[in-house]
Amino acid sequence: MSSSKKIVTLYELNRLVSKVIESEMPSEYWVEAELSECRESRGHCYMELIQKDERTATPIAKASAKCWANKWMLIRPGFERTTGQRLHAGMKVLLKVFAQFHEAYGFSWIVTDIDPTYTLGDMARKRQEIIRQLKEEGVFDLQKELQLPLFCQRIAVISSETAAGYGDFCNQLADNPYGFQFQTRLFPAIMQGEGVEQSIINALGRIFSEYSDDSEDSDIPFDCVVIIRGGGATSDMSGFDTLALAENVANFPLPIITGIGHDRDESILDMVSHIRVKTPTAAAALLIDHLKTVLDVINDAQEQIIRLAQQKLTSHKSRLSTFAEILPRLFTNVKTRQEARLDSLNSRMTTAIRQSIITQQSLINALEVKMPIILDRRLMAEQHRLQLIEEKTKSLDPALLLKRGYSITLHNGKAVRSPQQLQSGDEIETRLANGTLRSTVIK
Repeated sequence: MSSSKKIVTLYELNRLVSKVIESEMPSEYWVEAELSECRESRGHCYMELIQKDERTATPIAKASAKCWANKWMLIRPGFERTTGQRLHAGMKVLLKVFAQFHEAYGFSWIVTDIDPTYTLGDMARKRQEIIRQLKEEGVFDLQKELQLPLFCQRIAVISSETAAGYGDFCNQLADNPYGFQFQTRLFPAIMQGEGVEQSIINALGRIFSEYSDDSEDSDIPFDCVVIIRGGGATSDMSGFDTLALAENVANFPLPIITGIGHDRDESILDMVSHIRVKTPTAAAALLIDHLKTVLDVINDAQEQIIRLAQQKLTSHKSRLSTFAEILPRLFTNVKTRQEARLDSLNSRMTTAIRQSIITQQSLINALEVKMPIILDRRLMAEQHRLQLIEEKTKSLDPALLLKRGYSITLHNGKAVRSPQQLQSGDEIETRLANGTLRSTVIK
């Protein structure tokens, strides 16, 4: 090995780089970046930063960043209080950093501050972009067009099975002061952290599957869907501000009530849902009040029906009493008029019958006088007609024709009128005035 070569150890080289960075980059810098990863360990926060090409979304820069526990415990509460969210992958941040090169761990940016207003502005921009897209798709207000069924008692619940809010929701429904009966069915989902979006979408898919299977039989299993979250950190709200979840909720065929337990501005999930309340217990109170309103309407209608029926009965009783007083007098008057009418008809009928009898008797008497004369005339006319028929019959007697020299030829007892009726060998009979001849046809 040549003695002219200067050899350093890796530690010495890294130490040299560290001194160069400390001397050449002593300042702190505000840097814009997107988080591709963010995790906490032993009170420290470890971040992976990325910058993407605005047109192609291709990563063009990457770096690691750390926020040590003594800084992170001060930065985190203010950031989450202002933005309402935890740091998470996909979030854009404005970090105050300085460069550090550690001999053992290499280069990283050390975070000393985070500007929450920058992230808040980016979040607002993303929210407005999602809202704009939902409105362009025409689905933003679809849930508002639905109506809760009058008897909304079968509830599909999307929540964490162990969430205190889910228990509070079920207990309030069960212990309602009116004795209403509700049937709830839980569709478990992750309600905080990065898995919120897909978990709720999967739960909606399971509900829709049962809804679709039973809708053909007109026996829809649920009246509405309630998405509730209780006891979670207010900073775990980013999963409720996504386009995919909003589209699934907006297009869902059943009314969706949200009660995800936060007092900040509405999430996009709240905006597209049918009704938004603050807490799970408020969602239960809404359902109870809805049934109470329906019950009040039914009771009012029942009272009104009873009142109208009583009024009708009173009115009809009054009319019946009036009729009871009037009817006897009316009956007497009608009876008197009808009796007089019957007497008049009887008298007229008697007179008419007597007159008819007299008229018919006169006709009979006249007929008795006329009948002999008519009969004599008819007999004379018929005798004259018979004499004419007799004379005509005599003139047609065949015997007279035979006496005049005519004859009649018969074959098999029937008169022969044409030679074509006979054949050679036929026997014929010829009747004359004074006898009969039998002949055989030769030709």
